[in-house]
Amino acid sequence: MKLSRLWQPRNPAFWLMLVLNVLSSILAWVLRSYPLVPLAMIVVAGFALMNAWIGLRLAIGLMREDTPPGDQTSGVR
Repeated sequence: MKLSRLWQPRNPAFWLMLVLNVLSSILAWVLRSYPLVPLAMIVVAGFALMNAWIGLRLAIGLMREDTPPGDQTSGVR
């Protein structure tokens, strides 16, 4: 597992991970900033947690992925 493998702008999973993590941060901000009825709070918190979990799973998958052939960003030839 390499942290440097997390940066893969050509991989759609990278962009999905970014979007999901930003969305979970926005949802957490909404939870803290606005008084919501209990049902709405549960729904928003559920979406925030699911987005964060899926984003983390994508990040772990990107870090475990082998370097694709012909990738020049690794610096090793």
